[in-house]
Amino acid sequence: MKKILLISISALLAVGCAEKGEYEAAVLEEIKKEQEVKDYHIDPEKMTDCVVDTTTQHMPGFAEFDPERRTAYKNYTKMLTLMKSADPKKTLDELRKDFGSPKALADAHNNFTESLMNCYSAIMIQSEPEEEGKGAQEEAKPNAEPAKSDTEPAQPAPVESGKK
Repeated sequence: MKKILLISISALLAVGCAEKGEYEAAVLEEIKKEQEVKDYHIDPEKMTDCVVDTTTQHMPGFAEFDPERRTAYKNYTKMLTLMKSADPKKTLDELRKDFGSPKALADAHNNFTESLMNCYSAIMIQSEPEEEGKGAQEEAKPNAEPAKSDTEPAQPAPVESGKK
């Protein structure tokens, strides 16, 4: 009995992981097309992990093997690969039906887009402190001389207190 239960749970997990894996592959493919990833030298795999984790938080279902979550992974994958289909218009109509309504499809697309933007921000912020931290540490040093540059305004001449 325990073996049957263990095998059943393992099968559910494997199937749930398969849908998530397909979704991750579709996200990775989309991210590799993004110009920002190239311009800012962002690791596509790191970005993919972030986007998948973030979008998953707003998907139906509570675990990878949950039937609702598995369906969501399939639908999101289909949404991301829409333009590759033989008939994108027909696929779009199917997506509206699969998500339940055009609004639900739009919400899913917004979830993906917001997750993408949030991940760009998070990854860029994580990489900035290394560069900005050096300047902030130098500014915080006691008795540090201020930087001299050509753009600094000239200091006013000292005022003599004895003259009227």
